Amino acid sequence: MSRIVFVNGEFVPEEEAKVSIFDRGFLMADAVYEVTTVLESKLIAFEGHMVRLARSLGELGMDKPEWMDDLLSIHKKLVSKNNLENGMIYLQVSRGVADRDFAYPASGTPTSLVLFTQAKNPLDNPMYKTGARVITVPDQRWGRRDIKTTQLLYPSMAKMMAKEAGVDDAWLEEDGYINEGTSNNTWIVTKDGKLVTRHLSTSILHGITRKAVLRCAELLQMEVEERPYTKEEAANASEAFFTSASAFVCPVVEIDGHKIGEGVPGNVAAKLREIYLEESMKEAV
Repeated sequence: MSRIVFVNGEFVPEEEAKVSIFDRGFLMADAVYEVTTVLESKLIAFEGHMVRLARSLGELGMDKPEWMDDLLSIHKKLVSKNNLENGMIYLQVSRGVADRDFAYPASGTPTSLVLFTQAKNPLDNPMYKTGARVITVPDQRWGRRDIKTTQLLYPSMAKMMAKEAGVDDAWLEEDGYINEGTSNNTWIVTKDGKLVTRHLSTSILHGITRKAVLRCAELLQMEVEERPYTKEEAANASEAFFTSASAFVCPVVEIDGHKIGEGVPGNVAAKLREIYLEESMKEAV
């Protein structure tokens, strides 16, 4: 059975879904997106994702989609129509359809809204048990990484660099410091037990899971430092992990061929993932 998707006001089978070739998301990557995790048919951190969506739209001066106030209902209907128990819902908003031009079309041009599901149980991630191995690569993305746009070509290239190196992901390095992963925020645990993660700026995505894990660390009374750190500091940490909507809290056991800690998933990452899931399910809708 094909998936039911939502395109500009209609729920349709994926085979019937159409977007104009003049859509600016296709022509210019002039679009933003969000990914919401579904667990037990409930939406995880939905409100946080919608707040960030509104921020991304505002930063790009993009009109809100006509169905902005109906997004919770649309998400829930997609879950129901696709019998989705565990997986993801992807939402993309473009500036809409206009003749090709670098200049934005006039304000009031209808935006395009597309949502679709992916049935994939994030709880079954094998890297929770094995840990991820990563390499570092130069961060060559555009400067506004805090806006969650569909401009994902360089992260895709970096992910392929990791695949070709026989590892799981790439951490993006700039001016000697780690910014984040290809699709996640990165963390280390120092020898004296402090959590370290890059501070918020235009250099990284303001992760919804990152924010939630900071709250979990507070519940566990862990000391946190939001600051830059180097790959050498990561290699010498007692633990490392990354956070994202689809991976929650995932341990990292190797960076650039150097074993991190004991070279196995650590207790801090496991505990934070446990608390994160508990707290997230309490607030799921």
